[in-house]
Amino acid sequence: MGRRRERGRPVNGILLLDKPSGMRSNAALQRVKHLFQARKAGHTGSLDNLASGLLPLCLGEATKLSGFLLDADKRYRSRFQLGVTTTTGDADGEVTRRRSLPALEASAINEVLARFTGAISQIPPMYSALKHHGRRLYELAYEGREVERAPRPVTIHSFTLLSRGEDWLEVEVLCSKGTYIRTLAEDVGEVLGCGAHVALLRRTQVGPFLGADMVSLEGVAASADRSLEGLDSLLLPLDRALEHCPPVHLESNSAYYLKRGQPVLVPRAPTRGLVRLYGADRCFLGVGEVLDDGRVAPKRLLAAG
Repeated sequence: MGRRRERGRPVNGILLLDKPSGMRSNAALQRVKHLFQARKAGHTGSLDNLASGLLPLCLGEATKLSGFLLDADKRYRSRFQLGVTTTTGDADGEVTRRRSLPALEASAINEVLARFTGAISQIPPMYSALKHHGRRLYELAYEGREVERAPRPVTIHSFTLLSRGEDWLEVEVLCSKGTYIRTLAEDVGEVLGCGAHVALLRRTQVGPFLGADMVSLEGVAASADRSLEGLDSLLLPLDRALEHCPPVHLESNSAYYLKRGQPVLVPRAPTRGLVRLYGADRCFLGVGEVLDDGRVAPKRLLAAG
């Protein structure tokens, strides 16, 4: 039996989508995949329905690099609504409690934010995609069930108060992967003594990618209406996902053996960590890893290389 023919274009690259609030990340992904007529597409970790902002989408060979962006730090801007807690920790949930607001000085608020800066532990919310005995937590939550969740370590690199009103705080958070801003809002609200939930949430950075370079869904659709060439021009090169990794340029012989899975010795290569691999023609080959003996081994290679 012949090999089944794949549908769609073999388009490769990274799109920095500005996901609109109220839209599921997978729905945004499928819309973009359809517009690009792409053979393969994936995202780098979903955003909550309420959240808007930066959602890097990987097309074609870029899907092999999505895991590296999933592990990257993220930056968010959020508005915490004080005095009200909800079932989900954000504005999409039902109100569970209302409390009066204490008098809050900026200095006192900053002291509380400082308590949640650095290495901390979070208990994941029930309304999350984490699994418990094979089922998503949010599925159990919708059934009215609550199960015990183990605390998880995360790192809050910075937690800044941008502005405030009588019953809200606007903050910016730079954090490690796995951080729940909803949980952060709830925990801060409890320390302040009034409770809180996320009213607005916008992601502005994922690893090396910044919100200033985002494209709206309407912008993608408009480009698709004009030409596929214009649409493809919205894509970033695959190696942009690994700008934090030093480059290693291989001679033809070394590239030949490395592409066949063999570690190679590269003069003046970094002594440790992940590296970006390039062939003699400066073509991006994928991701490598420096071994203890100094050789460079393939970790994730691209067919396009």
